[in-house]
Amino acid sequence: MRFRPLVRACLVIAAFSVLATACSSGNAETKVAANGLEKTDLTIGMLPLPEVAPVQIAINRGFFKAEGLNVKHTLIEGGAAALPTLLSGGFDVLHSNYVSAITATSQNVADLKVIAEATVATPGSFVLMTAPNSHVTKVEDLKGKKIGVNTLNNVATLTSSVTLKVHGLDINRDKISFVEVPFPNMWQALKSGQVQAAFLPEPFVSVAAADGGVKLADLMTGPTDSFPIAGYFVTSDFASKNPKTVAAFQRALLKAQSVAASDRKAVAEVLPQYTKIKPETAEIMQLPGFPITTNAVRLQRVSDLMLEYGYLKKPFEANSLLLGDQK
Repeated sequence: MRFRPLVRACLVIAAFSVLATACSSGNAETKVAANGLEKTDLTIGMLPLPEVAPVQIAINRGFFKAEGLNVKHTLIEGGAAALPTLLSGGFDVLHSNYVSAITATSQNVADLKVIAEATVATPGSFVLMTAPNSHVTKVEDLKGKKIGVNTLNNVATLTSSVTLKVHGLDINRDKISFVEVPFPNMWQALKSGQVQAAFLPEPFVSVAAADGGVKLADLMTGPTDSFPIAGYFVTSDFASKNPKTVAAFQRALLKAQSVAASDRKAVAEVLPQYTKIKPETAEIMQLPGFPITTNAVRLQRVSDLMLEYGYLKKPFEANSLLLGDQK
C-alpha cells in the first residue's frame, strides 16, 4: 500500500508524538526504567537532632537527587514510638536509636536492617542535667529521684543506668525511676520539678545550659565512650524488594556523612532548617560523631551492654542487623 508524501509525514509525526508522550509521563514506572531504582520517593522519620544533619545536607546538595531519589523527612519524638509507622509503610526509612531497634528485633516485633549508622557519641554530646538551685548536685543524690528521658527502655535509659552504676547506684535498689518527657519539654519539666534530672542530647544541652542548667554527668564516658547511638533502619522486606533504592540511599548519605564529619560549618548551616536550633547555638554546640562506615563490632557493644543491664534475655548478634554486603 502506497501513501502520499503528506500522509507519510503525518504518520511519522504522530508516531513521534506517541513516543514523546510515553517517555515524558514522569510516573514512577518511567523513572525505574530510566535509572533502575525500584522506588524513587522516600520518606524518612527522624528526630530533630544534630545527628541527622547529613540527611538535610544530602537534600540541599542534591546527593539524593543525583541518585534518582526524591527524599523528604518527617520529624518524630522517638524511634520506638515511630516504629509502627515504619512497619505500616508510612516511613520508608526510620532514624532510631539502636537500643529500641535491637529490642524490637530481638522480640520479633520487627525484622529490621540498619542501612547506615547515624551517629556515635562524643564527649559532652549527651549529658545528665539538673535545674539551677537543685538539691541534686551530684549523681549520688539521685536516690529516690526521677530522671526524664524521651522514651523508656531506649539508649537514654540504658546509658543513664550505666552512669548510675559507675557512681554506685542501682535503679531498683535506690528507687530511681525514669519518666517519659519529649525533648522539647524536658527543660520545663526540670524547672517545674516534674523530674529532678534529665537525659539531654544537643541542642537541648546548650539551650538548658544557657538558662542556668547544670551538667551533672557526661553520659558518654568510660563504658559508653564513643558509644554507637543511632542509625537509619528499613524493614527486611523493604530491603529485599528495593535493593537498588537502598544502595542509592546509602551512596548519597555516605557523601553527606563525609561532609558532616569534616566540615562543622556545613552542619551548623543546616541545623536551623529542620530544628528550632538558633544559628548562634548551632555554631558553638557540641556535635556528635558521624560514622562513614557501618561496623558490626561497634554495634555489638550496644547489644552486649543491653544484655548486661537486662534489656535482653539472651545474647543478640548485631551482625544480623546488617545487609549482606555490609557484613
